[in-house]
Amino acid sequence: MSILTALVVIGGVKSIAKVCMGLVPIMALLYVGGCIYILIVNHAYLGESFRLIFESAFSARAAGSGFVGTTVMMAARYGIARGLFSNESGLGSAPIVAAAAQTRNPVRQALVSSTGTFWDTVVICALTGLVLVSSILAYPDIDYTSDAALTKMAFAKIPYIGTPILSFGIVTFAFSTILGWTYYSQKAVEYLDGKKIMFAYRLMWILMIYVGSVINLALVWNFADLVNALMAIPNLISLVLLSGVVVSETRKYLWNNRLNDYHEE
Repeated sequence: MSILTALVVIGGVKSIAKVCMGLVPIMALLYVGGCIYILIVNHAYLGESFRLIFESAFSARAAGSGFVGTTVMMAARYGIARGLFSNESGLGSAPIVAAAAQTRNPVRQALVSSTGTFWDTVVICALTGLVLVSSILAYPDIDYTSDAALTKMAFAKIPYIGTPILSFGIVTFAFSTILGWTYYSQKAVEYLDGKKIMFAYRLMWILMIYVGSVINLALVWNFADLVNALMAIPNLISLVLLSGVVVSETRKYLWNNRLNDYHEE
């Protein structure tokens, strides 16, 4: 992975964009296609899956557990942390890409950017949840305590190609995510007047990818959660301070039906 990343990263932003544009659509189509196939096969269990999900979320037992201090703390700790990995909402990373887009006005681009969270969290995560629950109901041999291995077990039920599809999706997701964050970090270094050290920074980035792949996984997760928080805190404070600008621009372009107008300086 480090070698592949090096070959792309050294080529610069255009190289990163070309690789991501080629990988991401294929990855998404294969994963969504696999989920839909599993749901079709497990269609007899979909009603029971929905019932189980809603009962588990809104039952008296779930509500009672939610008021226990430790449970709330752990739910917030891992729910928020893993949610950030899913859609990056609040981290301030997506605006780096949005700022490079060619658009008529900022509100128009903001509406486009907001769809990312919807597709990632609402659509993809909902599909995955239904796949897991329906597969557990349909195949009693699946160990529902296996955490991350659950998805692999569910996709393994697709004859011949299920496991390869999931493996390809995981690898391409990880690779495209690394490339995306490469762009984010390079723009941050560039903002800090780092053009002179950009090549050295790229080499350091590639080295850290290797280090992250060989050290203890728990340490990687904890470090990632820490630095995500360090990004989110100043970004969320900035969002509060800029809320007046957001309201003003939204009123100007969205509420007045002027999304096709060009931005006025």
